This record gives sequence, structure tokens and C-alpha cells, in this order.
Amino acid sequence: MQSSNSHDATGRQHRTHNENTNQQRSARRRSKSADEIADAYADVADKLARWRRLDRLFAGRYRRRQFEHANGRVLDVACGTGRNFRYLPSSSEVVGIDISAEMLAHARSELDRLELDGAVHQMDAQALDFPDDSFDTVISSFSTCTFPDPIAALHELERVCTPDGEILLLEHRRSDAAPLAWLQDWRADSHYEKNGCRLNHEPLETVEQAGLPVENALTAFFGLVTTIDATPR
Repeated sequence: MQSSNSHDATGRQHRTHNENTNQQRSARRRSKSADEIADAYADVADKLARWRRLDRLFAGRYRRRQFEHANGRVLDVACGTGRNFRYLPSSSEVVGIDISAEMLAHARSELDRLELDGAVHQMDAQALDFPDDSFDTVISSFSTCTFPDPIAALHELERVCTPDGEILLLEHRRSDAAPLAWLQDWRADSHYEKNGCRLNHEPLETVEQAGLPVENALTAFFGLVTTIDATPR
């Protein structure tokens, strides 16, 4: 006869398996097109630009740690309103791309305000209009959660990065703290429908599925934030 502890362990395993399966099915179900993502961010571009000081307070330290040593010609994929620009070395040449024209209008203003050498272009991260090996460093922040096909986008980041370059990501993820993870799961569907963002995704798993070699990965703030250093294959 099995002990009650054995039954409990088996039950927990089944529940965990079912929860993971449900999350995977839900993630597959939710997939906006690039145009729908652009529309979603067009509606909030001005609001996000106004919140830049709040972003510096909560995310600034992570942006600085992850991107302050980005060197050479730098591509910021899904640059949004340009929040990463201020944390890049002043010697870098910066190119930002985003699917949203409204977000890019603020990114252009940020480049001018910081007097950085750079440009921004409207472009789909899943089909970058750059030749192979165009950039020494490719960065992106809080973006794999929004790409309709994040694997395709990561392959594009890899393609345009020089063979000896770096791919630096700053992402949010499903928390390691159970109450926060429950809240993320509960809000996931409605949050995606409104904002085009997968609230409870696992970016490191996505990077590994894309086949990018991961050199370093760290999590912080109850596991909600993760930084990933990868290299082209």
C-alpha cells in the first residue's frame, strides 16, 4: 500500500503537470499579429513616454547593468520609446527598431535629447531589414513577451549579430513567488488581449528553444526580472 505522502506527491506532480500544460495551451492560443501589436502600442505610446521617470526608478538599475557595456554598433530591437538609450555607452552607434510608429516618434526625441549618434526605423523584429552580421551588440528589453513568434525574432537577432558579438536581453518572467505567479496566471489572458504582452512567459526557455547559447542568466525581484547574455551560434 502506498503511503499518504506518496499519494500527495503524486497528486502534486499531476497538478503541476496540468498547470504547465494549461499554460502552454493558453500561450499557443494567444498570438496577436504584428499589426495588432503595433495598434496596441500606438494607443499607449504617449502614456509610456510620460512614465519614463517611473521606469528609471523601477527598471533603470537593471537596464544599466545589462546594457552599460554594450559596445560597437548596437541594435535595440523593439526599442519602444527609447528607454534603453540613456544606459548605452556614449561611444556606441545606436540603431533602434520598433513595430510602432508612435513609439518611434518618442524614441527619436530621446536620441536627440541625449545627443546620441543613432537612428530609429519602423520594422518587424521577425523580419529585420539588415544584412547578416551588421551589429556588434544586439539588445532588447521586455520584448520577447510581445513578439507573435519569439523564436523567429530571436533567430533574426542572431542573424544580424556578428559571430563574435553579444545578444543582451532584459525580460520579465513568471515569478518564483507563488502568490505573484498566481496573480500573473490569473491576469495573463486579459493582459495579453489588452496589451499584447504575455505576462507569465518564460524568456530563458524561449531563448533555449531558439538554440542561442546562453552565457549567463540572472533573476531578480522575486524572479520577476531576468537578464540573459547569449551569443550567436
